[in-house]
Amino acid sequence: MNFNDMLKKKNKENSETPEKAAEVTNENGQVDGNQQPADNNEPSAEDKLKDELAQANDKYLRLYAEFDNFRRRTIKEREEARKTEGKDIIVALLPVLDDFERALRAMDKATEVSSVKEGVELIQNKLKNTLTQKGLKEMQSIGKPFDADLHEAITSVPVPADEQKGLVIDEMEKGYELNDKVIRFAKVIVGA
Repeated sequence: MNFNDMLKKKNKENSETPEKAAEVTNENGQVDGNQQPADNNEPSAEDKLKDELAQANDKYLRLYAEFDNFRRRTIKEREEARKTEGKDIIVALLPVLDDFERALRAMDKATEVSSVKEGVELIQNKLKNTLTQKGLKEMQSIGKPFDADLHEAITSVPVPADEQKGLVIDEMEKGYELNDKVIRFAKVIVGA
């Protein structure tokens, strides 16, 4: 229901309620419908209350309509933000995608593996630098104590020295943090 519909409904309700005739009591305490109040210019308490009620209803309807518009606007803005939330990272990665396509074309014509390997390493470094600029950071795990908040233990292996017990011996998959929040746990092998 929009604001105009609510206002029409309120006006319709007010027009359907008939005004009661003012009754005034005379000196004997009897009700006299023919007598008028002494001061015709001053509105009665009932009229004042009706005016206040009408103003309050009008204020309520306007406030409700304003809130409804605000709610609709924020829902629309959130939906648009969700659609484009990854846009900046995708735009930053497009040059890396272009480099991969050039590398694939170069591999068809390449006779030396070393030049292809060097090209792939350059692309990997470019990708890492782009992701680092966006807040991604590799976790360094090897040689550090096992921490269940950062690592996921795949297995444990016996170690010759007691100093290596409880430390990360090897890393199967690197862990990553995005703006100091873990987004992928490192999969590690722990010394036992």
